[in-house]
Amino acid sequence: MFEWLFKYPPAAFAKGRLVWLSGWPVGWMLAVLAGAALLLAWQLRRPPPAQRELSLRRRLTLGALQGAFLALLVLLVWQPALSVALLKPQQNIIAVLLDDSRSMLAHEPGGTRLANAQRLLGSGLLDDLRARFEVRLYSFGQQLSRIETPEQARGKAQATHVADALRSVVAQAGGLPVGAVVLLSDGADTRGGIDWQTIQELRARRIPVHAIGLGRERLERDIELAGVEVPARVLPGSRIVAAARIRQRGYARQRTRLSLREAGQTLVSREIMLSAGEQVESLLFEAGKAGLRRLEFVLDLLPGEENTANNAQTKLLQIEDLKPRILYMEGEPRWEFKFIRRAIEEDPTLQLVTILRTTENKLYRQGIADPRELEQGFPATPDELFAFRGLIIGSVESGYFTPVQQELIRDFADRRGGGVLFLGGRHALAEGGWGRPPLADLLPVILPERTGTFHRDRARTSLTAAGSESLICRLVEPPEANIDRWRKLPALADYQEAGQPKPGALVLAEVETPEGRRLPLLITQHYGRGRTAVFATGGSWRWQMLQELADTTHETFWQQMLRWLVVGATGPVTASTARTVLEDDSHVSLRAEVRDKAFHPVSHARVEARITGPDGASQTIAFRPVPEEPGVYQAEWSAAQAGGYTAEVRAWVGESELGRDTVAFRREDGVAEGFHATQDRELLETLARETGGRYYSPGEARRLAREISYSEAGISVRETRDLWDMPAVLLLALGLRSAEWLLRRKWGGI
Repeated sequence: MFEWLFKYPPAAFAKGRLVWLSGWPVGWMLAVLAGAALLLAWQLRRPPPAQRELSLRRRLTLGALQGAFLALLVLLVWQPALSVALLKPQQNIIAVLLDDSRSMLAHEPGGTRLANAQRLLGSGLLDDLRARFEVRLYSFGQQLSRIETPEQARGKAQATHVADALRSVVAQAGGLPVGAVVLLSDGADTRGGIDWQTIQELRARRIPVHAIGLGRERLERDIELAGVEVPARVLPGSRIVAAARIRQRGYARQRTRLSLREAGQTLVSREIMLSAGEQVESLLFEAGKAGLRRLEFVLDLLPGEENTANNAQTKLLQIEDLKPRILYMEGEPRWEFKFIRRAIEEDPTLQLVTILRTTENKLYRQGIADPRELEQGFPATPDELFAFRGLIIGSVESGYFTPVQQELIRDFADRRGGGVLFLGGRHALAEGGWGRPPLADLLPVILPERTGTFHRDRARTSLTAAGSESLICRLVEPPEANIDRWRKLPALADYQEAGQPKPGALVLAEVETPEGRRLPLLITQHYGRGRTAVFATGGSWRWQMLQELADTTHETFWQQMLRWLVVGATGPVTASTARTVLEDDSHVSLRAEVRDKAFHPVSHARVEARITGPDGASQTIAFRPVPEEPGVYQAEWSAAQAGGYTAEVRAWVGESELGRDTVAFRREDGVAEGFHATQDRELLETLARETGGRYYSPGEARRLAREISYSEAGISVRETRDLWDMPAVLLLALGLRSAEWLLRRKWGGI
């Protein structure tokens, strides 16, 4: 219908530009139109005698119809036309890409997606394209393959890499003229989308991608474990919360079970109720001993699910064989100091080193590695302080530390990436002058600008909403019982007014004063590369003293508090990868962050990784610096087979080794396609739009052979197409005159 009215397909108007063939300046046309408009306006102001009885609205309507007809005639006199670029017949290549992945075997009306695509190509589309162009037919999944007939595609590829296929087409064509790419796919790209670099490469060569979308855009009955978030690395024995993202259609308010399994054994599970849309459910478990763990998170199947392959996710957990050292500086002997030390002594994965100021000029050191460590008291150099991963500052005034040491404390969190915890006390926080620069920025609160904030009064505790979700505060299970447990804890021996939490800080726990005021007790925030916290009391020791001997509340809280403190602190060399589990993909990108002993970025290091695969074979690869990211290095590698891999990353400056780190990853095959059961129309439409192509449904695809010629890619020629003789122009002219005549008849034969 569109072509009957406008002579040419929509693609001609989308790709063409309007030109005027009369040769007269466009300014003259505008002047004529302006003159005609003035004439009509004058006529409206001084209507003929026969029209003076008409209302102004009716005269305006007639004038508008007359003006539109006159404007149409003027436009036709200037001879409008379309200037379009057309691919020259038989001189351009059309690349047809057929998705050969397992998701194309999903059943749809009329057969599988692949069968529908093969039928579409065989029912005339390929022949129509071959009649005008040289057609190259490919199948693709993880790789691009040349095929002779669509029936050679079997739907056996374990993954869909659309961007790789497009880049391969461009590379194989070399300098040959590629007029367009026709992509038949469900858009279920298992790498998450088309990267901008691929689109820019297609744009540079002006190659449009025309996408034919196959498959349903939604399932009616399905539950999907869309993702699971767990820390990449943890300390042995840590408690971990896994956050599972769950989507469902057709199962609202029904129940299923979320489970964590390892080697076929269920470690922990819980029943959940499905809600509309997407929801996040948590699962708490213990990390266990040092090593690598392959964990499988599973949703039980429900009757009638249309896709049963998207109910499980595999995650890799690296439990580090590490014992982080934490420095605790305390300004006076007190019960809090003693009981914190006792709580951490029972944790084999943490090492607490303490400095206790017993008198004005006397310090007592415990937990030191050798007699010379901290011999001069609190560290005064980065090398000495940055050897620790966590820092606790007790009841000690800020003036005790030199300006250099104060800058070091700030840099400890900001640059080194360590955790700093401030405790309440007689000489702590506002009482100790900690609200002044440079340390005021470090605190997660704005301290009161006065003293008298420390109170030796009993105070009850309670969790905030954020605290009920935090692992620091998780004393017992389930969460509801944990909230009640905090309310029933013995009252703190004292409390301190911490002040106003800063924007971005989280208040996890509060105290209720004898007067009924609720004040922040435990406040946390991220700072630079590290994290900081305030625990505004020196009286948590009563949680131990006033409960049964077997009660572990005090120990549990402090062990979890200090694990949180050091969890983000790393060594001078940190290795990572964005994906620890490669689902039907061999490509892995390794990243290394390299710093010196003072944790300044090192941009001139030699960085290498020794990668060991599942068969025991190893390979050494070199890293390259990442532009505009000082101290950051990157390497690309391909995992040839399924299984687990470890990469030991080392960095040197000259012959001096800066440090080393190990990162683990795993390749899992036969997984990715199960999570892409529906057509990703948005991806296909975006790809087509950004490259100058069009998206077609299977029912519209036969138009493609006629519209594909409108392109500036390959070898093209620019032609001019007249617009004045379009049927739409004749119908418009007749419509305007007919409408005026009918209105005149209706309004009295005028």
